Amino acid sequence: ADVVLSDMAPNISGISVADQARSIHLCELAVDFAVNHLRPEGVLLMKAFQGAGFPELLAGLRRRFRSVASRKPDASRGRSSEMYLLARGPRQSA
Repeated sequence: ADVVLSDMAPNISGISVADQARSIHLCELAVDFAVNHLRPEGVLLMKAFQGAGFPELLAGLRRRFRSVASRKPDASRGRSSEMYLLARGPRQSA
């Protein structure tokens, strides 16, 4: 695939710790799928939420892709923790 696009978000329970953990898990699933299906110059674009586990998610992306950028959309509310992560060029597993 040339592009994997993930706008997944969990159903919100109102329990922020659980909601964040579910969000990170969905991101990890998207990363695993992308690494296994993208062409060498392919791109993963996914929604993520800042919070517990986000720094580790970002570090993992940087290990698994050659280039990673994060952006908060202008249309996103100021208090929202929503981010989009753009990862290019999956690294080949050893």
